[in-house]
Amino acid sequence: MILLIKTSFTYFGIRIFTMVVLHVKRGDESQFLLETTVQSPLEDLVNRIVMIHNGRLKVNRICSAMEMLAEHGISLPPEMHGLTEDQIEELKLKDEFSESCVPSGGFSENKDPCGRRNGCRPTEKMQEVLQKTIAEAKGIISKELVKSNTCLTEQHICDAIDILRGAIMIVYPMNLPPYDPIREEFENREELKGTQDLKMVLDAPMTQLWFAGKEMLCGKKLLDYIGKNEKSKVIVKIQRRGQGAPSREPMLSEEDRKKLMMAEFHRREELKKLEEEDDDSYLNSPWADNRQLQKSFQGLSNISWKPH
Repeated sequence: MILLIKTSFTYFGIRIFTMVVLHVKRGDESQFLLETTVQSPLEDLVNRIVMIHNGRLKVNRICSAMEMLAEHGISLPPEMHGLTEDQIEELKLKDEFSESCVPSGGFSENKDPCGRRNGCRPTEKMQEVLQKTIAEAKGIISKELVKSNTCLTEQHICDAIDILRGAIMIVYPMNLPPYDPIREEFENREELKGTQDLKMVLDAPMTQLWFAGKEMLCGKKLLDYIGKNEKSKVIVKIQRRGQGAPSREPMLSEEDRKKLMMAEFHRREELKKLEEEDDDSYLNSPWADNRQLQKSFQGLSNISWKPH
């Protein structure tokens, strides 16, 4: 277990980091910030990053399943998924947990169009408990934390899962059926084979860490790539082994690029406005004639070719 001491402080409202901050990306998408030290072995670093990355995916899967739970009730047994009521009756299948796994305060019927849940959703009050907890858990592991320079740790993942588990125990005191995806996630029995979620999960031995277009090789330490400055903040990218080098970071961030484009737009508007206001008619005025003084001395300033 890795223990970290306090790694940052606030100075005039600005958060100052006293450890290396890794801005972890997958592809071009920001994932989270992680605090570590330059002395960290890269094997340990990859394991931590993969653990937090997979933990975030787990929290999001639980939240998605809880949203369905609040809307359509507990999951049906796997052998009943997708079957109509007539088919269930014909095959003499029975949901043994439908009577015991009842939400607190009763339920209302809301049939699941996918046929995967029993259609007995909790009351509005219990739905509110679930929805508030889901929003809180998502906030703990949100990608938006990157913008506020808030780092993520393994403890944050545990905290998010704990509050989700607590909400389930409030709404379903008798717990969920053993085959419900939410309970399987809590007990680490989830089966992701054949799902899109499996493509997002990483395996530490098959994960590469990249920095500045170079693969960070196991057996070395972080300082071998970023130097000895403990107050650095660098971007690293994770991906599966064998996928080649990830794309390099652009010279300008998306926000800087927008600012540059806006400045260029304003510059062109100013030039356009100046061109429209460029009036040369004053050049025909007598005072604009640089030979006016000479003509006045020679009496040539007011010559008219018309007869008087």
